[in-house]
Amino acid sequence: MKERVGRAVSRAKYAAIGGAVGGALGGLVGRSAASTGAGFGALAGAFVGEKWSSAAPFVEKARSTTSDNLGAAAPFVEKAKSRRSEQSAESQSQEQA
Repeated sequence: MKERVGRAVSRAKYAAIGGAVGGALGGLVGRSAASTGAGFGALAGAFVGEKWSSAAPFVEKARSTTSDNLGAAAPFVEKAKSRRSEQSAESQSQEQA
């Protein structure tokens, strides 16, 4: 049930954004074009929201798998993290001086 509500909210959010963008673009042409643009924008936004919400679990799984399995890039990532912490420590010591 929670997933269905989340999917409906996602569709509604994208439909609202699409409707607003479509209405704004149609409003540049005329009043009737604004309402038509808002309708088409809302339809396109709902379609995007549906596709994104159905793909979100797969995208999240891919992100977590990638971050868990750094593989060959692990030494480079650790080196970058240590450089970043060294730079932040240097900037803090300069601020104190």
